[in-house]
Amino acid sequence: MNVNDENVLEMINRLIATDRLNKNQILQLVNLVSISKSINELKENMKWETFKSKN
Repeated sequence: MNVNDENVLEMINRLIATDRLNKNQILQLVNLVSISKSINELKENMKWETFKSKN
């Protein structure tokens, strides 16, 4: 997804607000946007990163 796209930015902002992400999670989210093809894939990547960081 293109982080410069207005619609993508709106989706990111909604995710940040609804999931109440902290600073580290927001930075992870921004890094994962460019490699994700959809919002669902982005959410899956976030889950994976959270799982990976706990282990």
